[in-house]
Amino acid sequence: MQQRVLKVLEFGKVKEQLIKHAASSLGKQKVENLIPSTNYEEVVYMQEQTDEATKVLRLKGNVPLGGITDIRPSVKRAIIGSMLSSIELLDIASTIYGGRQIKKFIEGMVEDDIDIPILKSYVDQILPLYEVEQSIKHCIDDNGVVMDGASDKLRTIRQQLRSSESRIREKLENIIRSSSAQKTLSDAIITIRNDRYVIPVKQEYRGTYGGIVHDQSSSGATVFIEPQSVVDLNNTLQEARVKEKQEIERILFELTGEVAEVGEDLLQNVEVLADLDFMFTKAAYSQKTKASKPIMNNNGYVRIFKARHPLISPSEVVPNDIELGKEFTSIVITGPNTGGKTVTLKTLGLFTLMAQSGLQIPALDGSEMAVFENVYADIGDEQSIEQSLSTFSSHMVNIVEILNKVDSNSLVLFDELGAGTDPQEGAALAISILDEVYNRGARVIATTHYPELKAYGYNREGVINASVEFDIETLSPTYKLLIGVPGRSNAFEISKRLGLKDDVISRAKEHVSTESNTVENMIASLEESKKEAEAELTEAEEIRKDAEQLHKELQQQIIEFNDKRDKLYEKAQQKAVDTVDKAKLEAEEVIRELRKMRTDQNALVKEHELIDAKKRLEGATPTLVKKKQEVQKRKENQDFRSGDEVKVISFNQKGHLLDRIGKKEWQVQIGIMKMKVNEGDLEYISRPKPVETKPLATIKGKDYHVSLELDLRGERFENALVRVEKYIDDALLAGYPQVSIIHGKGTGVLRSGVQEYLKNHRSVKSTRLGEVGEGGSGVTVVAFK
Repeated sequence: MQQRVLKVLEFGKVKEQLIKHAASSLGKQKVENLIPSTNYEEVVYMQEQTDEATKVLRLKGNVPLGGITDIRPSVKRAIIGSMLSSIELLDIASTIYGGRQIKKFIEGMVEDDIDIPILKSYVDQILPLYEVEQSIKHCIDDNGVVMDGASDKLRTIRQQLRSSESRIREKLENIIRSSSAQKTLSDAIITIRNDRYVIPVKQEYRGTYGGIVHDQSSSGATVFIEPQSVVDLNNTLQEARVKEKQEIERILFELTGEVAEVGEDLLQNVEVLADLDFMFTKAAYSQKTKASKPIMNNNGYVRIFKARHPLISPSEVVPNDIELGKEFTSIVITGPNTGGKTVTLKTLGLFTLMAQSGLQIPALDGSEMAVFENVYADIGDEQSIEQSLSTFSSHMVNIVEILNKVDSNSLVLFDELGAGTDPQEGAALAISILDEVYNRGARVIATTHYPELKAYGYNREGVINASVEFDIETLSPTYKLLIGVPGRSNAFEISKRLGLKDDVISRAKEHVSTESNTVENMIASLEESKKEAEAELTEAEEIRKDAEQLHKELQQQIIEFNDKRDKLYEKAQQKAVDTVDKAKLEAEEVIRELRKMRTDQNALVKEHELIDAKKRLEGATPTLVKKKQEVQKRKENQDFRSGDEVKVISFNQKGHLLDRIGKKEWQVQIGIMKMKVNEGDLEYISRPKPVETKPLATIKGKDYHVSLELDLRGERFENALVRVEKYIDDALLAGYPQVSIIHGKGTGVLRSGVQEYLKNHRSVKSTRLGEVGEGGSGVTVVAFK
């Protein structure tokens, strides 16, 4: 990839956003060195890496990558024999620990049957190196200080140091507290000069204490003297400090040696951790931009759904669908300035660079991207003062370079092709250049102002027109890309909206050729047809989704019903087996008693005893009764009525009749599902008895039916509670043990209000949210006392 193309398409700005998500300098370095790959297999593998990391973040929220640093320089120095500082060793221990944590984290996810084979293959390469980490942490604290316990010798030396310091301070404190100290000392303090303890003495009393002068104040009025009485103690202290330094160096050398022994393993760990940090950096960026994994191909086909340029604010960006490389390999975009033509070019170019770098793209799932060998772009004002080139000349220099290199595995982006010169010549050049790139087999998108190029897409196979939509009412672009519709001139409409007189506009129209007017009218018709088609497609898609959801819910209900039925059969079968086993045991007991009676009574068993034993044996035999619900068949002259309990034969499910739809069709309520069923598929079971409550009969009538559910969706809060109160009373009068109240999910205000009311109702036994097949949290199921 040309560096110039990376700059023009602002790939560097994407890397600036990406680097903010790196957890360590290792990941940041990877981002800084990131360039798009042109190898198809490598690109597919990088996308798989990012996708697995995205899956982990989606499931776990974050990953333990803290404490990892770039320790490679320190490790290499250790290998060649240099002594590492305590801070360097501490960083090495921290990185070893960080590697072990991420290894444990990923392996835990694998044990939970989460499919992340690439990440597992990486953490398998991480070596724990627990002994080295513990050796370092046993000797060095979190602040990088070598601890007393690092060795017995260091502990002894540190004890001597503390003892010497204590004795020195004690002697000096006696001096500064003496009666003469106020006269001879500038200040009653103990301080340090040249690593030796001293006291501040007035210049005129410098001979009072003897000893060594180490420093004096800037005015010369005070000298810092080490009294003769502590010189020997200070000497002892200095000797101990030298021994401490030597022992610390010995310990650090020893630890450095341990690091050197596992140096190659450490370097391998760091490389793996760098790759892992980079993967999760890309994944975090995908989450931030709401990106998705593109399907990669190697045949130059691009199809992006609702593409959003990652460098434009989410509140301002307009998603667009872009397709190229199958039915057509060239797109010519026309339309007004600032309408979004250049953004479309940059979006496709930047998405290509991102996808080939292993980054997910800000678009909907199912988008496809191609791996191109080269991406060429001629975008922006290329005027060069240094080279004395005009805008047109500088564009042509760039285009000539592109034409010298372009091939069938290239993506070419031309912005305002042929601009900056005579319109007629510029249009002719633009057509010729597009023909040349098309004949080379490259994928190309070009933007232009030239009306001649509007017909270009109609005259050549594999080329299509496109435009950016312009709203005449608001006099502003909508930034929406319309593939298949060429851009039209809006000069007359805009002028009229801005107040230009009609007669002036009419005279202007007379100067426009009949062919141009025909083309403009055709374009306007295409735009209107496309809008209508998109609206109808959106409506059809919503209907399709609703039907799919309904189908899924019905399937789920049938599955749940079959599961429950099977479980009941198994339970009944087991109960029967248990009953038979119990009967056999009792039968054996009866037989034993008969034999005992025969033996005890010398085979003389009286008749009444045999009869009694036989009765017991017969009583022990299990009677398996297969319960059948008495189904009252519908008489030929008996009609179905709303509220009847029926069985839908084809689904083997019970339900209630709601309303007659046609002559032979009914709407049947099965659980939370409502469906149309032919009378021939219905089997009558029972009819609810009318409630013998006079007020109800008076008010509702004898045929009044209360539905098993109340639908409150779309109701205002106050009206909803009034309906709930009335419905609960009606359901209680109807004798229902359980009903459902549909309030929807929404903000949860209506659900909370309904449940609060039900909780305080004296006749309500319990409430619960619906299960998966009942509507989930959008339904409250009410059981009565």
